[in-house]
Amino acid sequence: MYPFRNILFPTDFSSHSHAALKYAAAFARDGNGRVVLFSVQSAKVPPNLLTLPRHELEDQENQWLLQMRAEIESLLADPLLRGIEVDPIIVDGEPSSEIARRAAGNGIDLITVVTRGRKGLSRAFGGSIAEEIIAEAPCAVLAMRPPQRDFVEHREGLTRIRLNRILLATNFRPSSAAASQLATQIANHLVAELHGVYVIGDYFEQISVMFPEGGLAALTRFRSHVQERMAHLARREGVTTHIAEGRPYEEIVRLAAKLDVDLIVIGTAVHNSLFGGGPVLGSDIERVIRNAPCPVLCVPAAKVLTPLPALVTQAVPQT
Repeated sequence: MYPFRNILFPTDFSSHSHAALKYAAAFARDGNGRVVLFSVQSAKVPPNLLTLPRHELEDQENQWLLQMRAEIESLLADPLLRGIEVDPIIVDGEPSSEIARRAAGNGIDLITVVTRGRKGLSRAFGGSIAEEIIAEAPCAVLAMRPPQRDFVEHREGLTRIRLNRILLATNFRPSSAAASQLATQIANHLVAELHGVYVIGDYFEQISVMFPEGGLAALTRFRSHVQERMAHLARREGVTTHIAEGRPYEEIVRLAAKLDVDLIVIGTAVHNSLFGGGPVLGSDIERVIRNAPCPVLCVPAAKVLTPLPALVTQAVPQT
């Protein structure tokens, strides 16, 4: 699972989406991998856009293609990508589903996305796409919300990862198993402190108040169970463990700020929308992403997607 070798960088060519580029570049450099520069458009784009003679694009109807080519060329020349293999892919379709499908078809290990503020996720690409990408992705998604704690630095022409502390949010369900494994691999590879947190939801306390004859005993047993599981996690993985009680997202965000962590890792169990809109994230995951003081690495439970045939892309090694 780690190091990441194939990183998908979705972009709408805005300065907002550009904030994720340094993370994509840093992980590609760390894993000796590549960056797939990916953009979804509402109209068809010629597959040979970057090599078409300019005069074929100079009529009025194709001005948008000229502009897009200029934006792609500008990204390819970005110093962040110097020395990294880059595959630009431009397709048409619905952004979140295309990103998920192409990630499956191209062996993508990581997708980088940028979210907006505490009131909602990014509306770039024409909708709440960041949230949809996280829900549909077959691989890990790194969600960032500038300005927040930054663990990538670009210095002397190189982009490097500087991870000191990682917080793993776990609930011991199958959906968190992959997140636990990936967080451990990253911490070991980058020699970072790994902390784990389990939050006992405040509804347990409510049950004990409502049904004191049985609720309190059940809560006591559950607390003991959590302590045993966290002690086992500490022995097995060398994790510094924390147990909190309250609203899960609030406690995760609070502990992340208190420990001054660089990255939160969380498993993303998704469920289908009641209104037929496809998979959606749980509210606690959404709130962690929106309020976290640092980037959040969302790791899905195992999924089965029908992969697309491998794409023929224009590999552009940067010099």
